[in-house]
Amino acid sequence: MSAASHHSQPKSTKRWGLAPPRPSETRALRVQSRWRVPVMLALLATVPAFYVDLLPARWSGVDVAVYGMAALVLAGALLHVSLRSAHPWLHVFANPTELVLIVGLVLAALLPPSHASTEALGLRLLVAFISLARMVWSVQHLISRGSVTYLLLVAVVVLAGCGLGYWWIDPSIHSFGEGIWLAFTTAATVGYGDVVPTTPAAKVFSVFVVLLGYGVLTLVTAAIATRWVETEERRIEHDILRDLHRELGKVNGELSQLRSEVAALRQASSLSTPPVGLDVDQPVKDQ
Repeated sequence: MSAASHHSQPKSTKRWGLAPPRPSETRALRVQSRWRVPVMLALLATVPAFYVDLLPARWSGVDVAVYGMAALVLAGALLHVSLRSAHPWLHVFANPTELVLIVGLVLAALLPPSHASTEALGLRLLVAFISLARMVWSVQHLISRGSVTYLLLVAVVVLAGCGLGYWWIDPSIHSFGEGIWLAFTTAATVGYGDVVPTTPAAKVFSVFVVLLGYGVLTLVTAAIATRWVETEERRIEHDILRDLHRELGKVNGELSQLRSEVAALRQASSLSTPPVGLDVDQPVKDQ
């Protein structure tokens, strides 16, 4: 490949320390698409694992297995995609967040339980935030300005999952309906106070509900507003185009009339012009 063609390739979009393969690396892109669902499921499993670690000792060992499995899945995905890339090491170094997340998941599996160590709890919180950013980065290609129905479905699923989480980890939440109500009031930052989280695990969970739920609700609101604005913009554009076509029609008619007049004048001028060499001011002499 020549240097000119190499520089003409579009660069991959890098965000939050994460970068997909270049658009020209079709094999690496296909491999990454295959790993998308396993990586998402592995990261989603770390969410309940974080709260399992705060529960009594009968759940001990579950979080270690989940964190370890998530680290293996992410490492396998990164290695597989890198091997299919044109420059494996460049792809690895272009994803520092992925490396940090893998190391964090391994440490989260090896450190003592969160209820026994403040440092372990802080590290698992950091890993949870990075995992959330990684999941958002993975699904951003599914979100567009016109996908109002899809975003509404995502919002319902997120609020239902948060309500289920509250019902699971907080003993003061006696029904799934109360959990959903608490999830909605927390995500919308309303805070009526009729139902509140009471345990440390539920309070930590509320932080993620605010970040995730508020983000989803904001996307839904923005998508609906964008749909209205786009509808109004289309109406204005149609009016402008209609006026423009009407004005262009008038201009074309005037140009056609001018062409006809110019052609008539040329024809009249050619008929009234005397032959070359004939002086119209001198009388014609008799032979």
